[in-house]
Amino acid sequence: MNEKMDRQAAFTGTRTVPDHLQIDAARLAGWMSGHVEGFAGPLEVRQFRGGQSNPTYFIAAQSGNYVLRRKPPGDLLPSAHAVNREFRVQQALGLAGFPVARMHALESDPTVLGTMFYVMDHVAGRVIWEPHMPGYSPADRGQTYDAMNRTIAALHAIEPQAAGLGDFGRPQGYVGRQVKRWSEQYRVSQDTPVAAMDRLMDWLPGHLPPEPPARIVHGDFRLDNLILHGERAEVAAVIDWELSTLGDPVADFTYHLMQWHMPPSPDGSGTGSLVGHDLGALGIPALEDYVAAYEKRTGLEVGGHLPLYLAYNFFRMAAILAGVAARARAGNAANERAAMMARQVKPLAETAWRFAELTK
Repeated sequence: MNEKMDRQAAFTGTRTVPDHLQIDAARLAGWMSGHVEGFAGPLEVRQFRGGQSNPTYFIAAQSGNYVLRRKPPGDLLPSAHAVNREFRVQQALGLAGFPVARMHALESDPTVLGTMFYVMDHVAGRVIWEPHMPGYSPADRGQTYDAMNRTIAALHAIEPQAAGLGDFGRPQGYVGRQVKRWSEQYRVSQDTPVAAMDRLMDWLPGHLPPEPPARIVHGDFRLDNLILHGERAEVAAVIDWELSTLGDPVADFTYHLMQWHMPPSPDGSGTGSLVGHDLGALGIPALEDYVAAYEKRTGLEVGGHLPLYLAYNFFRMAAILAGVAARARAGNAANERAAMMARQVKPLAETAWRFAELTK
């Protein structure tokens, strides 16, 4: 039996850029000289280990540290890897006082580095890859979960129009469009049929939740997409905005509630899970308490429709991971472990279907 993967070690830090994701450092330095205020070379390029979608690079230069996000090379799924949308939403949210990295410039001309990309400041801090936060105290865990809850509540309190994002997406019909989109993406990504996915694609369009007022949704909000302050339980920056749009804030919030029910993967290759952990001893809130804190902060109702939202979100994640596995088979995934994600599609789909049955 293979040794269980240490997610914190596997996804922390940087690595040498693999050949298929190389970028021309000299061309990048020339571009940054004309687009990044105060930039001074020379620079060194490495790739972050974490992440499965858009390749993300650490740029160390004489003038400081930066991060570059780009579309991956090769054939891509329709509408995926929208780094221009990532750039726009973070730029707007930064001006609104929300914790994101400072944006510098977006380059849409693919002839510069091969694909569209943008550059932002590097935010120093901690990324925690396991939701049970090994090595931390119960007080640290409780404060971190409260900071995570407070941050997503703050995002959903921002009025899109006031932030200059009133046209960032269609405000109505979000969950229905997501079900349609990820059903289509799954159909072109799947390698091995999964019966639960077929049932969900038939069932979900007729079982959509009532819609709260539209807000800016992150689309992939979870602990490992937060950069925490180096010493305090504060969110320094929310990262990975590829799936952001306007839509249902409750759908967005309930996405990261999946970790309370996430099927653990024997080899540790899947998404982090709280299943099997003594949450009280760890200092991590029970699911109902975490939901209640968000409801109090936002005034939105979550609990009454939670099984339906979890069915939707587990389905959506299964479809996303099927796409990750498809990119791995095509040889253009951002992370060398992406192929392992294919193993998670079936257990995620089956978990989604169990929640769907609870709504009947």
